[in-house]
Amino acid sequence: MFVFLDESGSFFEDDYFIVGGFLSGGQRRTAKAFRKWQHQKFPKKIRAKTEVKFDDTGLTHALREKTLAYFASQDIRIFYTFLNKANIPLEYRTKRGIESGHLYTEIVAQTLDLLFPNTDDEFFVLIDQRQLKKVTKAEFKDKIELHLQLKAQKGAFVRVDTDDSTTNANIQIADWICGALFHYHMRRPNGKRYYEILKNNIVASREMFEDFWGQSSNKKHLRRGDLL
Repeated sequence: MFVFLDESGSFFEDDYFIVGGFLSGGQRRTAKAFRKWQHQKFPKKIRAKTEVKFDDTGLTHALREKTLAYFASQDIRIFYTFLNKANIPLEYRTKRGIESGHLYTEIVAQTLDLLFPNTDDEFFVLIDQRQLKKVTKAEFKDKIELHLQLKAQKGAFVRVDTDDSTTNANIQIADWICGALFHYHMRRPNGKRYYEILKNNIVASREMFEDFWGQSSNKKHLRRGDLL
């Protein structure tokens, strides 16, 4: 199983943060499909770019819709989690701000939980690389690999890596998926339409930490100014 993950949004600036991606039986097939579409359908000024993000200013809403529909036709299975910034638990909040590195690591782990139960004996997970506060690249990789090993069936092979989206077309597809879902949850123009295009490919989704603030004891400990 090949799994590709990206994210959209900010813990500090946006109301929602999305982590998600897709499963593919063959990473070469989806990467080739993306490059073919880019070189044939995108405007000439961005056809040669190494990376074309969902929010690229050279794209129209109509072209974004057609591109998402094209991705959906590639038989990809989409999964994702979404976080309302107001629901970030107290354990990730300090007087100096949000412990974003540890929070992101936990969200990625719980997003991958959506893949289980699963009888596959191989998991290749590729995640868009980013700088994490107080979490090194090696620590992040080790934590996610261990988390998956505990979830997978005994003896399953697990490998987690990070890669630059500028050189990996599959991570760019994940960027498009997360970008579209971010627009949907933020209720931005065309967001509902983007979701409608992808919804039949979504095999699992979940809101992060929605139950944490349902507990009255947690609400009592939330002080004015804690929501960043």
